[in-house]
Amino acid sequence: AKAYYNRGSAKAGLGDYRGAKSDFDRAIELNPEYAAAYTNRGLAKRRMDDLRGAIVDYDKAIEIDPESAAAYTNRGNAKFVWGDYRGAIADYSRVIDIDPYDVGAYYARGDAKFFLGYKRGAKEDYARADELNKIR
Repeated sequence: AKAYYNRGSAKAGLGDYRGAKSDFDRAIELNPEYAAAYTNRGLAKRRMDDLRGAIVDYDKAIEIDPESAAAYTNRGNAKFVWGDYRGAIADYSRVIDIDPYDVGAYYARGDAKFFLGYKRGAKEDYARADELNKIR
């Protein structure tokens, strides 16, 4: 499973999302509890414009590993693209619960809040992200 996962990751890095998805499919066949394979297959599906399929894979990754910040981040990104800003905010908030120093989650949550018209909340998230960037 790990070999297929690694090859799928390499293919995704080269832009071969169909090939990557195929390898992640095989990794999951060999190890149905491989959360990272679901997350990365979701990324491949998203790159192939299958947002619904991507979200299903992120859901499964989260079911297997509820502490996977990567799965929540990617599901939030897919929801954002889909226009589900409230769902994206919930996912980015979960990322922040897992890792309060995740700068990207604050920026992304700020963007989702901005799109919903929550300008004050967006400003607070952007300010926190900027503050964290200065610490690093």
